[in-house]
Amino acid sequence: MKLVIFTLTSARSGTVYLRHLFQNNVRDCICRHEPFFDWGNPTMFGRAIYDAHAGRLDRLRQLLLKKRNHIERLPGRIYLESSHAFLKSAYRVAPEIFPELRLVHLIRDPLKVARSEAYREGWRRRVHVPFHYYRGDDGRRHFVWSLTGNEEIFEPFKRRQLTLFQWYLLEWIEIENRAMSFLEEHQLHSRCYTLQVPTDLNDPKRFKAMLDFFDLNLLQPQIRLQGRKNRSLGYSTKVKSEDETECAEVLAEVSPRYLEIFVHEPYVNCAWRKVFSREDVKAL
Repeated sequence: MKLVIFTLTSARSGTVYLRHLFQNNVRDCICRHEPFFDWGNPTMFGRAIYDAHAGRLDRLRQLLLKKRNHIERLPGRIYLESSHAFLKSAYRVAPEIFPELRLVHLIRDPLKVARSEAYREGWRRRVHVPFHYYRGDDGRRHFVWSLTGNEEIFEPFKRRQLTLFQWYLLEWIEIENRAMSFLEEHQLHSRCYTLQVPTDLNDPKRFKAMLDFFDLNLLQPQIRLQGRKNRSLGYSTKVKSEDETECAEVLAEVSPRYLEIFVHEPYVNCAWRKVFSREDVKAL
């Protein structure tokens, strides 16, 4: 049976680059990002996200069993899927289907994540890209790569119009809370390696330490820090003052329980962490 590795993360958090790092450095490893063109390998986006929200676990089990059967037919001893779909759908039943799974937790500055995700979806809306939305049971149109917006964290904001930046900031907070809950519920801390993005992904020593953690073998003596980083052309990652203002508005209204995790590891030493403390939110 293969060693299967999934990622705990949001979009725009180095997942494409992580795939290339594994592909370029790990022996006997098959890597996928979002397997839309890997026939027979479900992506776990779109309606699977809605099924996870609605509690339709049998549908998720069917998809993950199909994924497991596909993975077992692939060559190689190790399978990495760097997609950010795991904590949006697959996590609900993954420990049943992949009892020996391993995990990489990628953490990037949430304001940069929200800014980047808002840019990407905004671009798709402007050019009317087809097949990037689906109709949910609630009758609303949903973005294939995102949460449904019906999750509890969005409840305080039902009567106001969130900007895309604010929406994705809330999604990031929800995803990180799911990461911590998932690890705790299934006692998987000892199988999860955390990387801060982008610093750790650009540090060969840190990447090698992760490979040692998972007992993976190198293809060559030196780590090759090469691969596509999926940047958005014509877009700046610099956080603007209006982003900080919109962030403060959201954090002032979100339930405090969603912010409790940020005073603990692995967030406590992150440069952006102060933004999530109640004291700083009030000051803003």
